[in-house]
Amino acid sequence: MKVDLFDFVLPPDRIALHPAQPRDTARMLVVDAAGLHDRTVRDLPASLRPGDCLVFNDTRVIPAQLSGTRGAARIAATLHKREGARRWRAFVRGAKRLRNGDAIDFGAGVSAISTARGEDGSWALDFAGDEPVELLLERAGTMPLPPYIAQKRGISARDADDYQTMFANEPGAVAAPTAALHFTPELMAALADAGIAHETLTLHVGAGTFLPVKAEDTADHRMHAEWGRIDGATADRLNAVRAGGGRVIAVGTTSLRLLESATGADGTIRPFEGDTAIFITPGYRFRAVDGLMTNFHLPRSTLMMLVSALMGIDRIKAAYAHAIAQEYRFYSYGDASLLIP
Repeated sequence: MKVDLFDFVLPPDRIALHPAQPRDTARMLVVDAAGLHDRTVRDLPASLRPGDCLVFNDTRVIPAQLSGTRGAARIAATLHKREGARRWRAFVRGAKRLRNGDAIDFGAGVSAISTARGEDGSWALDFAGDEPVELLLERAGTMPLPPYIAQKRGISARDADDYQTMFANEPGAVAAPTAALHFTPELMAALADAGIAHETLTLHVGAGTFLPVKAEDTADHRMHAEWGRIDGATADRLNAVRAGGGRVIAVGTTSLRLLESATGADGTIRPFEGDTAIFITPGYRFRAVDGLMTNFHLPRSTLMMLVSALMGIDRIKAAYAHAIAQEYRFYSYGDASLLIP
């Protein structure tokens, strides 16, 4: 399938540089069988049914952006996947200056050795010392905001809170599961009062989520693997929701991708722990989810392909055209959509 099918033109001023305050006041475009409906996130309890279940990703974003030197050369690294207790795979700006075995000084007493360059150009970085790498990153790292935000306004101290969901519990992500940024304790209480349950799983989102699709055809694109986990008790409860007539609504494409990775051809969600590189494009048959709450995605991105697979390319193009015309805010800090096939 041609990647051009998933392209659209977005005015640059529609890219949100800060989240809505309070978070649940963001706008929400509901796309369902009845058409398009302009609402806000606070309308979510009335937009779902009693017995439905929202599934959140409880990953926690780590300060995975590092800046350092190798001799006189400047090196910038974005960690994207843990490969061991002290080893992280990283995308490196200035990678042509690196050789196997080079020492990189990131300041604040944090250093790493570059090893094992990957086919995708990434490097494995082995961090020196005995302290947990998470503590080293707290000292030397910054929040890994998406480039379309960081390049426009830089990173502020406030992003340490703004770019973390209320569910963040399991450290390891280098990008936030941004659909869940819209949720507040007040909204969760309103959902519970409306008879809508929730569950959590863990998928450590990698920096590959920001990478553009460079191939001309989806068949030639290679997804980066991300680590995720669904425990047996959670899988059992989600299966019971569907058996009782409720719907499983993924909050974010990361939750959806892990749910689909854990679900067999019979529609049963099973315990899962490991890597997934699932790539969902039109023609995919969904097995685990009945809907998706998500933000508005980049043109030509794998996430644009995913929502097109869920709703159909024509419906998504119509929804995005409506969102642009109605001045919705796009991308990680932007507004939401609720997609019910």
